[in-house]
Amino acid sequence: MNVGEALLNALKEAGAKALFGIPGDYALPFFDVIEESRLLPLYTFSHEPAIGYAADAAARYGGGVGVAVVTYGAGALNMINAVACAWSERSPLVIISGAPGTAEFDQGLLLHHQIRRSGSQMRIFEELTCARTVLDDPAKAPKEIARVLRACRRHSRPVYIELPRNIPQAPCQPVQNFFQGEHDEDEDAARLCAEAIKRQLAKAKRPAILADVEVRRFGLEDSVIALAAKTGIPLATTFMGKGMFTGHKSVCMGTYLGMAGDAALRDSIEDSDCLLMMGVIASDTNLGMAGKKIDLTKAIRINEGCVLTGEEKFEGINLADLVKKLQSILPAKSSKYLSVNHAEETSPKENRLLRADDIAGIVNAQLKTSPKTPLAVDVGDCLFISMSIRDVPFLASGYYATMGFGVPAGLGVQAATGERPLIIVGDGGFQMTGWELLNCARSGLDPVVLVLNNGSWGMLKQFQPQAGYTSRGDISYAALAGTLGGDGYKATTTGELAEALQKAFRQRGKFQLVEALLPKGDISTTLKRYIAAMKSGMALQAVA
Repeated sequence: MNVGEALLNALKEAGAKALFGIPGDYALPFFDVIEESRLLPLYTFSHEPAIGYAADAAARYGGGVGVAVVTYGAGALNMINAVACAWSERSPLVIISGAPGTAEFDQGLLLHHQIRRSGSQMRIFEELTCARTVLDDPAKAPKEIARVLRACRRHSRPVYIELPRNIPQAPCQPVQNFFQGEHDEDEDAARLCAEAIKRQLAKAKRPAILADVEVRRFGLEDSVIALAAKTGIPLATTFMGKGMFTGHKSVCMGTYLGMAGDAALRDSIEDSDCLLMMGVIASDTNLGMAGKKIDLTKAIRINEGCVLTGEEKFEGINLADLVKKLQSILPAKSSKYLSVNHAEETSPKENRLLRADDIAGIVNAQLKTSPKTPLAVDVGDCLFISMSIRDVPFLASGYYATMGFGVPAGLGVQAATGERPLIIVGDGGFQMTGWELLNCARSGLDPVVLVLNNGSWGMLKQFQPQAGYTSRGDISYAALAGTLGGDGYKATTTGELAEALQKAFRQRGKFQLVEALLPKGDISTTLKRYIAAMKSGMALQAVA
């Protein structure tokens, strides 16, 4: 066995289902091992940011680690934004960067793709990763691989592995004891923490659970649903956690959107006198739209590794262990769950000019026939429209909010799982990474892509209505589909969109692109409410 094979076997054991990469000279020896060993399928795209988004999405949806393989300097540094997204949103992404050989820096010459010093790239990735290593010694490589991948899984954060090009084919031992030490938390601390939470809940009259992405990252959806069902505590997800409890609509109220969302659900969260924030990223997108400010000092903030219960702080807490202990010690109580009515799930009864507020209902009607379709969404209005789309698996950059996530994320999901996704992307986001669809035919991928074209960066225009720089020009994305290797459909009315989606979902074998032409600058009511809430908060801060 060589170092490259040892690394690939360890990645597979860590849950990787595919590799995403772009070859470059320093990474070619590792790409040779990938191709020759066939231990994991390899998908090559056109631009490094898309590689990062695809690998990130594969990790989020597939339950293991996502893997991006790039070359030194120009490749790895071109992926920085995607890695930042994975760090911010708690995604276990493994970055493998080829590098100059172990003796090449000794020549006294600057090497191509080099920045300043040989360790510059490693220092840059320190800010974005929870563990790093340079595999420059084959004898130490197995232990280092295990350490870094264990950290990736344990913390659900990106890690960085630098692989000098003379190392992948060097002999080494296999990676052993991969899972050893993965759960080294203090069990007594978890017990004491659970008892403290029980005491807080016993005093509460209006408890509620707000769940976010850490619940999904650590595979705790079923456990949290069971906890809510046993205790009768109302459960909702954050903006980022939408789709987390697919198939449990009777227990989960829906998605908390503050002033932009359902009023009854909002009151249940904001009026809670004991809010259990499970795995919540306390960000402006999750909590900044509140009508009544949520007092974080009084909430019980439950995150992997640390729990805050009022004035008490518990560290070294394993989230899975804590949820299990809460299930065992909290009393059972029946409750009538709040039912939140989302967008209607029937086809439009009249054929009229298409508007942003029509999209969710038409998509919901189509998804009735494909209820388990993964939904990959870009940022902008398509993200807010998706808040009204039915209960399906959901992927989006809801906190970091990077444009261009949607298309490569959908491709990553299909590559890793084989499940055909629906991708919803705005015209601005499509212009960033939509061109990755040209790799579908070669890779055997056939997603359905819905492009919402209102001829502008619609969300930005709401903040700066007079700005001319928010316009995106007149481009026919449906016409481009054939050039990129897929089929294209154009819809300007509600009936045309419903018909186009039906055709797209029936057709297999190549990607299907449906372009929904919206009036210039048209946005959804949900986005309007969100922006109004954001502007209100900004105005209050300015006055203060």
